[in-house]
Amino acid sequence: MSLAVGEDAPDFTLPGIDAGERRDYTLSSYRGSPVVLVFYPGDNTPVCTRQLNQYTTDIDRFTEVGAQVLALSPQSVESHEGFSGKQGGFGFPLLADEDKVVGAAYGIIGPLGFYRRSIFVVDADGRVAYVHRAVAGVTFRPTDQLIAAVKRAA
Repeated sequence: MSLAVGEDAPDFTLPGIDAGERRDYTLSSYRGSPVVLVFYPGDNTPVCTRQLNQYTTDIDRFTEVGAQVLALSPQSVESHEGFSGKQGGFGFPLLADEDKVVGAAYGIIGPLGFYRRSIFVVDADGRVAYVHRAVAGVTFRPTDQLIAAVKRAA
């Protein structure tokens, strides 16, 4: 399945952690505001660590355009807790898609069953406004590109 711009974003509820607090996160609970979904392959990996730290550094820019960032990977909440603690925390929740159901719904599972580094911007009405699926995950989308996508979605 290949989710495209203009389609309804598949709703989900996943366990996650933010600022040390564990709870469930539901995409549809953010209706009325844009959401940036950051699908990343793994905790404590070099590119993922750089990517999530960069978005944390730039979190005020996401806040200025009213966007909520949610980062998803297939590791457990416990793994996310350790990863976040090691990095001094992130500016957004880390969600655990351990069975990869959400990754599959968004079409970001690669041929070997791993998450492909991907970004989706979901508009205030719950529709996909921007999609980027990496072929090889050695780079990530710069904040400027994501902020521009959020602004276009508004």
